[in-house]
Amino acid sequence: MKHVIIGNGPAGVVAAEAIRRADRGADIVMIGDEPEPPYSRMAIPYLLVGNIQEKGTWLRKTDGHFASLNIKEVLGRAKSVDTAGRVVHMEDGTAFPYDRLLICTGSHPLKLPVPGIDSPNVHTCWTLDDARHIAAKAKKGARVLQIGAGFIGCIIMEALASRGVKLDIVEMGDRMVPRMMTSKAGSMIARWVKQKGVNVHTNARVTSIRPNGDELIATLGDGTEVVADLVIASAGVKPNVAFLDGSGVACSTGILIDERCATNIPDVYAAGDVAEAVDFSTGERLVNAIQPNAVDQGRIAALNMVGRSARSQGTMAINVLDTLGLISASFGQWWGAEGGESVERIDEERFRYISLQFKDDVLVGATSIGLTDHVGVLRGLIQTRTPLGAWKQRLMQDPLRVMEAYLSMAQAQSAAPLAEALH
Repeated sequence: MKHVIIGNGPAGVVAAEAIRRADRGADIVMIGDEPEPPYSRMAIPYLLVGNIQEKGTWLRKTDGHFASLNIKEVLGRAKSVDTAGRVVHMEDGTAFPYDRLLICTGSHPLKLPVPGIDSPNVHTCWTLDDARHIAAKAKKGARVLQIGAGFIGCIIMEALASRGVKLDIVEMGDRMVPRMMTSKAGSMIARWVKQKGVNVHTNARVTSIRPNGDELIATLGDGTEVVADLVIASAGVKPNVAFLDGSGVACSTGILIDERCATNIPDVYAAGDVAEAVDFSTGERLVNAIQPNAVDQGRIAALNMVGRSARSQGTMAINVLDTLGLISASFGQWWGAEGGESVERIDEERFRYISLQFKDDVLVGATSIGLTDHVGVLRGLIQTRTPLGAWKQRLMQDPLRVMEAYLSMAQAQSAAPLAEALH
């Protein structure tokens, strides 16, 4: 059986290893398009901080790991997929026939339509090569402008701040992390960041960048000029699906997959940041670009590729962020459910915040700041779809009792089998 995996990030690596465990004789090819060992993009900020060396970003640290598993690594980029002929065509003209195909090509950073975006010392922060350029320029005291304060942007910001740079952040939204935080929560994070010495510009956009000797001058929409030695563009990503044009593989934002991580084409699967799966709480499709989700989908796809049965309960939005020491989190439908109820508590002075979103008596979404003890509880209640009964109204009165609610529900569930056995 010939298995071809396009992509050697977390989803691809986990899938290749799972296939090998299940089938010692399978022919496995894993294709990557960067001249690096398979690595985790989420480790790049730790590299910039200086907590790890480049090898620390590698997904597998042992030399010869994949060769020892008889997994063939190929450096190159897929040009097209012939699903009728079951062949992957590469840009260099080579081709790889397959019996089963897994696509985990990830995403690429969006290129902003800003004049001057291709100027020297303007970079994304997406690859190890990007990280090398940024580390060379982001020295202590350097002036850095970062475009974008989303989830990835805030992780990059944390790394830059640790390097002692003078940092400006420009965000189009009315708050920081607008795609994972309520308005009050995102505004609270912005206030925290400002107190830490970062200049935050919300409801703003960069309209042009122009070189001025060794420095760069970025002009904002209101005419403000920001002088920088380095500009980092972190304004979102887009799944890598262009090479699938004409393949018949159904795509929307990403590749459409079912609970088996299968596409609409027989024996073609997808996983990770390129895949668009059903959100288990909303029933709507979602590209859930987080590494735990990629790993889980890679495992599920691999098992189905080797003839075993594995299914996902559906993907779920899970965001946990450390922003200069302030821990924030959001889960599920943090924005709320149609026809549902919600409760919100905020302590501006202590930077504490919680928002709970209900559909009937089930917790379907939550947001928290500065409440680290609640993170696992919120995720657990949402992911298990636990009916809260009378606890729903108690939480509407005091959402900080969520730990009590969780423990009460867990105790009731553990007692139910015993009660049934006694009867």
